[in-house]
Amino acid sequence: MWHNKRGEIMKTLIIVDVQNDFLEGGALAVPGGNEIIEGINKLDYDLVIATQDFHPEGHGSFASTNKADVFSLGKLNGLDQVMWPDHCVEGSHGVGFSKDLKINIDRVVKKGRNKNVDSYSGFLDNDGKTFTELNQYLKERNITEIDVVGLALDYCVKFTCLDGVKLGFKVNLLKDLTRAVNMNEGDDLNTIKELKEAGVTILELK
Repeated sequence: MWHNKRGEIMKTLIIVDVQNDFLEGGALAVPGGNEIIEGINKLDYDLVIATQDFHPEGHGSFASTNKADVFSLGKLNGLDQVMWPDHCVEGSHGVGFSKDLKINIDRVVKKGRNKNVDSYSGFLDNDGKTFTELNQYLKERNITEIDVVGLALDYCVKFTCLDGVKLGFKVNLLKDLTRAVNMNEGDDLNTIKELKEAGVTILELK
C-alpha cells in the first residue's frame, strides 16, 4: 500500500488530456481550456497521473480517415463515433502536454492507440473491452478515491469519471478545472447532471 509522508493513503489527482491539440491554437481546441492550467498548477497531491490522447496516424476516429465532414456522426467498429479533426497524433506537437503545465506528474497513461476504436476514458477504450494501465495502477496502490480535472468535460473527463465509479472508485470532479467542447448547447450542464446521478461528487474550488 502506498502512503504519503503522514502515513495516509495517497491523495490522487487524475489530469485528463491537457495537451496542445486541446488548447488554444490546437487542432481540437476546447473553449477556455487554457484557463484551467494555472489552477491545476496550484494543486497539492501525493500522486498525480496524467492521461494522454495518443493516436496513430490515420486513426479511425478522424474525419480525414473516413473522408467525412469534421464533427459529423458516423460509426467506428459498430459504435457511434464523432468524426474528429486529426488530433494528438503520436510524434506531433499536438500530442504533447502544455508547456505551461508545471505540476509534477508521476505517471502518464496513454490512450487511443488502437486505430479501430476511440478512447475517451482514461480507464478503457470506448468499446468497454480494452483497459489502459490506469485501473490496475491505482488498485495495486490501494487507492480508492480520485480527483479529476482536465479536458474535455463532456467527453474524456466525463467518461473517465463514469468509468472510475463503475470500477469502484470514489470520484470527485473539480468542476472549476475543466472545460467542455459544448458541441450542442448545454452539453456541459447535462454532463454535470449525468455525473451527479452516477455518483460523482462535484466540487467547486471557488
